[in-house]
Amino acid sequence: MSVPFVCHSEVDVLIIGAGPAGLMCANALASAKVNVRIVDKRDFKLTTGEGDGLSPRSIEVLQSYGLAERVLRESCQVHLAAFYNPSSTGGIELTNRTSNVTAPSARYPFEVALHQGAIQDIFIDSMTPLGVEAQRSTIPTSIELSKDENELVDPTSYPVRVVLQRLDKSEGEPREEIVHAKFVVGCDGAHSWVRKQVDITMDGEQSDSIWGVVDMVTPDTDFPDVRNKALVHSNHGSVLLVSREQDRIRVYVQLEDKDIINPVTGRVDKEKMGPEQILETAQKSLVPYKLIRKSDFLWWTIYSVGQRVASKFSINNRVFITGDACHTHSPKAGQGMNASINDSHNLAWKIALVVRGWADMPLLSTYESERRQFALDLIAFDKMWSTLFCGKPLTEQNNDGVSPDHFLKTFQTDFTSGIGIHYQPSVAVNDRNQELASGLVLGKRVPPYKFMRAADAWPFELQDLLPSDFLFKLLVFTGDFSDPLQQARVESMVEDMQKEKSFLNRYATHGTSRFDIITISKGRKQTFNIFLLPALLRSHWSKVFIDDTDPTGRFGGEGYSYYGVGAEGAVVAVRPDGYVGAIAPLDHIGDLDAYFASFMKIPA
Repeated sequence: MSVPFVCHSEVDVLIIGAGPAGLMCANALASAKVNVRIVDKRDFKLTTGEGDGLSPRSIEVLQSYGLAERVLRESCQVHLAAFYNPSSTGGIELTNRTSNVTAPSARYPFEVALHQGAIQDIFIDSMTPLGVEAQRSTIPTSIELSKDENELVDPTSYPVRVVLQRLDKSEGEPREEIVHAKFVVGCDGAHSWVRKQVDITMDGEQSDSIWGVVDMVTPDTDFPDVRNKALVHSNHGSVLLVSREQDRIRVYVQLEDKDIINPVTGRVDKEKMGPEQILETAQKSLVPYKLIRKSDFLWWTIYSVGQRVASKFSINNRVFITGDACHTHSPKAGQGMNASINDSHNLAWKIALVVRGWADMPLLSTYESERRQFALDLIAFDKMWSTLFCGKPLTEQNNDGVSPDHFLKTFQTDFTSGIGIHYQPSVAVNDRNQELASGLVLGKRVPPYKFMRAADAWPFELQDLLPSDFLFKLLVFTGDFSDPLQQARVESMVEDMQKEKSFLNRYATHGTSRFDIITISKGRKQTFNIFLLPALLRSHWSKVFIDDTDPTGRFGGEGYSYYGVGAEGAVVAVRPDGYVGAIAPLDHIGDLDAYFASFMKIPA
């Protein structure tokens, strides 16, 4: 019998790994109409376990793709965090309850809990109508990157060669395929094959703490905070309880080395402890409260914490790694799936713009500079947080223990919410004119605020005007257009923007703009007339807003103040991922010309 031929194919982006990072990336690129494929070695979809929490910023990101409504419908909202510490009687007692999210500008001031399989299904169901499905039972067996410099810098070339092997093919069918890709994204987890193949190291260390995790239906209990997030320090160890969807809870339990480490190998041995023993350990730490299981365990695992960051996040801006492939940390800060989703959110728009011919290759370097710094900050926070969580509590017998106040203060940071992410200056983040809009921080995401649509006084959340559609949004704060001096300033700005060499025209592609202009004026809904604005600032009646209260007078009307924009106005360029990229005064729109010239390509 002759050996079946090996087929060849071409693709813009090949994604290896169909976890949260991979599916997020695939869905985003499919939405951008990029030719993308995603493969995974598993022959099944995840249905239980793994990650289970989304931060306020991640919900905002999913909202920008039109996916948050389903997440909110299916998940469990976690609003309160309860802190328990040793009592004088030997058990534990409640010492504090506080908001689970302490970021004042969070649009969604809570976390949501939903098992990873359900979150992955949301991505799958979104990208399937776009013609993209995860190809399962498929593994890469080799990856080769061209050494031709001319090929590497040409965004139209296919310099990455990956051999894929199908594990589910019958004898006689071709099992191998050679894929020629413009870009490869490794989203294949902590033991990433892609990372190892391109010789990227993971820097960091393995901590000494070992944790067991069980998922189950809410047990019979007298523990008052079983439906909140409960952080328990006891003399027997630490426990974290998290409420979950569909009347479920997850229990994290600190384990002793002697109970779980194999003395011969020095590694975690799951044969030494099962879910029953994990729950029993938790029950000891929760005394005097009871936690009695009333149904089978839904999922369980045991893990040791590795806190590592990859030395690189990309090779030649052609092979990238995201998620657990480039950073690993404890799950107690709730950042695993969130960091993965936001990695892909940061990378996808940059790849899409390069594939479309809208941006130059150097834009892709900002993925590593932005997300690797975030990962380093995350590991630093996780080390501090894990040390506090795993440390012995402060008691009369242990004067050097972790104090409840210190633990609470560390908890109350906007880092875990994702709101505090701040990208530093680069070609994608200008560092000029911050004083023109102090509340729209360069390199940070646009905070939510409601403005009234001028045409019909319909309140709109500004974040909803910034969908992840791969366009740059230009927020034009005109100031009070009824003021003759301000009107003249705005009209002069519009004249500058309409010049042939202005960025608006310079980067127009066959009549298609890469920009979406959203006008925000000062004015009163009773008297404002959108047709007095220059035509450029009202491309459609739905694009003009005023900073006024809603028709009931209950909210709104302070947006300029909230964003720190003065009477002279400003133009704010928002990146396709919702982060502020540049700010310019109305009378110096050339600052935006310079910003976009640093990474955008003039159409051929």
